[in-house]
Amino acid sequence: MGMIALGAGIAVLTGAGAGIGIGIATSKAAEAIARQPEAKGDINKALLLGCALAEATAIYGFVIAMLIILFLK
Repeated sequence: MGMIALGAGIAVLTGAGAGIGIGIATSKAAEAIARQPEAKGDINKALLLGCALAEATAIYGFVIAMLIILFLK
């Protein structure tokens, strides 16, 4: 059971990577908007797409962790 928990814990660590990635992307988008306010719409579209992809990675890691726990008992 210990190795299963370890595997699930490692799979959930994708959430940390997604959080760091979203934070960096948001800071860069804020800098870009400060430099070119007229491009705000385009920057926001790219930011939202990138955040959605990063969050999907975190959700996939969570799903894998749940599958490990449920099916490898």
